[in-house]
Amino acid sequence: MRWLIDGYNVIRRSTDLREREKNSLEAGRRALLDLLGRVARDRGDQFTVVFDGAGAGGSTASAGVRIVFSSARESADRVLIRMAAAQGGAVVSDDREVLRSAARVGAVPITAREFLARLEAVETGAVQGFRETEKDADDESESRTAPRKGNPRRLGKKARAAARALGRLGGHPH
Repeated sequence: MRWLIDGYNVIRRSTDLREREKNSLEAGRRALLDLLGRVARDRGDQFTVVFDGAGAGGSTASAGVRIVFSSARESADRVLIRMAAAQGGAVVSDDREVLRSAARVGAVPITAREFLARLEAVETGAVQGFRETEKDADDESESRTAPRKGNPRRLGKKARAAARALGRLGGHPH
């Protein structure tokens, strides 16, 4: 699975990563990259982490994890959306516009909270089947004016795609 990660967004949603970032931005980034590196080795997934950068931007890579810094002319959000349109995969962010744009281009939008919860479960070995809570499933439907059709117990198409992507983190390695 290909994952596109909003780096600072994920760091700031995790208590542990946020504590590391208090020491320095580099310490926060390194902690996130180490975590993703362990998952990439265990699961075989590919992670691209995008950070807001300065200057000309750039990228580096290590086993299963690629790091991209946006240029001064383009935000990390725009880089994520552009990469999602070109590569597909799952986009992890808590920025609503990034998630909406990812869905529009056919990528799977996943919140940082969902992603971190799954990573924590993988790290502790407590992975069971992923199931979105009723509150999360209702968040999207609240904006609708007409009642939903179909089975009310079945997750929506986007929620099922997110569940499949997150389930891969807890699945068996290739």
